[in-house]
Amino acid sequence: MQINIVSAEQEIFSGVAEMFFAPSADGDIGVYAGHTPLLSTLRPGEVRVKLADGDDEAFYISGGLLEVQPDAVTVLSDTAVRAHDLDEAAAIEARERAEKLMQGREADIDYASAQAEFAEAIAQLATIQRLRKRGGR
Repeated sequence: MQINIVSAEQEIFSGVAEMFFAPSADGDIGVYAGHTPLLSTLRPGEVRVKLADGDDEAFYISGGLLEVQPDAVTVLSDTAVRAHDLDEAAAIEARERAEKLMQGREADIDYASAQAEFAEAIAQLATIQRLRKRGGR
C-alpha cells in the first residue's frame, strides 16, 4: 500500500509499505493493505512504516489527521520529522520549560499551550527511546 506522511512544510515520506502504525486519538492503530476506509485524529507520537524488505522507518508527528483507504494511507501533521532527526536535548529542554510553566501560579500563563508543549516533548522523548531499543540510534 502507498504511504504518504506530510508536514505543513513538506512531504516527509512517500513509498510502498507492508504495514503502518500510528498513535490515533483512540489508541494505537496498525494498518495492512485492504484496510477498511478510516478517518482519525492523531495524537503526538511515533508513526512507523514497515517496508517490504522488512526494515522499519520511524517518524515523529505532533498530531494531525490520518486517512486510510484500502490501498493508501495519508498522514497530515503540522510537524513531522524522521525519528533519527529528533533533537533529544531540545526535547528535554522543552519538557522542563513546560513543567515549569504548568507549576507556576501566574495568571498570564496559557496552560493549554504549556500542556501541549509538554505532551509533544514527552512524545518526542518516547520516540527517541523506542528507536534506541530497536537499535536505530
